[in-house]
Amino acid sequence: MAERGREPLEALDSARRRALRLAGLSAAADPDMDRFARLVARLLGVPAACVALIEEDRQILPGMIGLPEPWAERRALPVSRSLCRYVVDSGKPLGISDTRADGRLRAGPDVKDLGAVAYAAVPVTDGSGLVLGALCAIDHTPRSWAGGGLADLEELAAACSGDLRLRILSAQLQAAQRVLETARAAAERARGDAERLEHEAQAGLDHAELLLRASEELAQTSGLEDLRRRLRDLFVGVGKPSYVGLLVVDEGELRRIPDPDDAHSVERELLTLPADAAFPSARAVRERRTVFVPDRDALVAGYGPDAVAVFDRMGFSTVLCLPLWGSRGLLGVLVICWPRPHEVSIPERASLTAASGYIAQAAERALYLDERISVAHQLQAAMLTDLPLTDALEISALYQPAADEAMIGGDWYDAYHLPPTGPGESTPLMITVGDIAGHDMHAATVMGQIRSMLRQATLDHPPHSPSAALTALEAACSVLPLDAGGTLVHARLDPLGDAAGWALTWSNAGHPPPLLRTPDGAVTTLVEHDVLLHPALDSMERTECRRELPPDSTLLLYTDGLVERRGHDIDAAIAQLVALLARHGDRPLPELLRRISSRMAEPPPGDDVVLLALRIP
Repeated sequence: MAERGREPLEALDSARRRALRLAGLSAAADPDMDRFARLVARLLGVPAACVALIEEDRQILPGMIGLPEPWAERRALPVSRSLCRYVVDSGKPLGISDTRADGRLRAGPDVKDLGAVAYAAVPVTDGSGLVLGALCAIDHTPRSWAGGGLADLEELAAACSGDLRLRILSAQLQAAQRVLETARAAAERARGDAERLEHEAQAGLDHAELLLRASEELAQTSGLEDLRRRLRDLFVGVGKPSYVGLLVVDEGELRRIPDPDDAHSVERELLTLPADAAFPSARAVRERRTVFVPDRDALVAGYGPDAVAVFDRMGFSTVLCLPLWGSRGLLGVLVICWPRPHEVSIPERASLTAASGYIAQAAERALYLDERISVAHQLQAAMLTDLPLTDALEISALYQPAADEAMIGGDWYDAYHLPPTGPGESTPLMITVGDIAGHDMHAATVMGQIRSMLRQATLDHPPHSPSAALTALEAACSVLPLDAGGTLVHARLDPLGDAAGWALTWSNAGHPPPLLRTPDGAVTTLVEHDVLLHPALDSMERTECRRELPPDSTLLLYTDGLVERRGHDIDAAIAQLVALLARHGDRPLPELLRRISSRMAEPPPGDDVVLLALRIP
């Protein structure tokens, strides 16, 4: 049967399903439907009755009495060729005195399975008149339904239909109420969504700004300290973390890089962490993954009491630890902390992870640069002379790297004894302060060669004349050839024998003038000099000068990094140095050099600086 009243059977089945769903009926006992079945059995005097409702491929029995097993338990029967189906399809009451007399009916499931010999059924409908099923009376022996039996069944079916309609209407009203409440909730959600979208849009702008700042600010970092300083303001506006920390992997532990200008208390308290520490940052490194701790309960559950105690003291609630990966492996971890529970959204985590990539690149450059600087400083420190021990003179030296630590240089000092001139006499002393041009490893290497060659030239040319040694040095450089350019003062100190004091003999190759402070506090600038060392200049005979140094006088030699600043007058700087030596020249030599270095350090020197001071007892 494809159609009924021009309505497709599929559409009718769909409408019945919806009505039954609204009425809350299925193949399960329903108290109201069972009551209608009992009323039918009592009023019509039949042994069995049921409320049969039609689904696509079966009839369900939410109300029944007197049916045999297994149908009493299953409450469902096949719908094909069932008597109920005839009622539903016709929409009219049906009364059969003896089903066995009709060849079409006696093989049906109602007759065969339920023992329905006499059968009467009246349609039950919803509010629109759609037939949902039937109220059925069943007798196991033939009987006539005349004399009011069918009419009584129609009365009961009307009441049953009324119950179904009331259920459906109530369900529809509840559904309408739910729709209204849903609409109200949707309006509230829409309002909340608008606020959320506005917040997300602002957060998106903050995240984009973070990545832009990270790409710009971190591209020019000059070391770990500089990187840590820049991190301080990088995350402003993105979730407003209360603390951003940087830890690097260093020989099996995590070393914290403190902010040089704004040391957080956690940085004073925890400078290092063992790799196996029960801290989120250590776990991020051990497990090589991002670690997120949303609140204190998660911290207590997953980490040690030391971590909980530190977080409580610092006022941290939420922490995100992002591994920093470099080309050679894991470099360290970025730690971001919030004072209150903070939900890190997927876009925020994505932007923070992307920013950590820029930070990792900057950290790798900084570590490489710091490593180079450390090696270079070790090399330069190894090249600096250990001052000779002597009771005849006081001597002290100071080396100060350039403000840009990456700029190693060719500044050096040297001091060593010459062979004694006679038995029992104080041995002469050679001193040198020089500066080879350049601020790189090449300059430092050339400086080491020049220092060694000058020592050899001095010792190989008795009577150890400073000028003769410089002349020999230049000759050797021109033959090798050695591309060495720079300035230096090479000097010899000889005791005056029976007279008190020492004699100073020096040769100056274009170097800033030494300063001599005499016991009366007056400072003399020893301005005599020749041209600087340079391979492009013709060789010339170097000259030298001689001056006696009375007891309690102080001699100061220095390199140009002390007095040369871009945009500043060198003569004014030397005058400032003269004034400092005059005022503080009677202080112990190490203290004197520290005072000069600190007072002359503004603005910070762009070149390394050497100071060498001698005092005549």
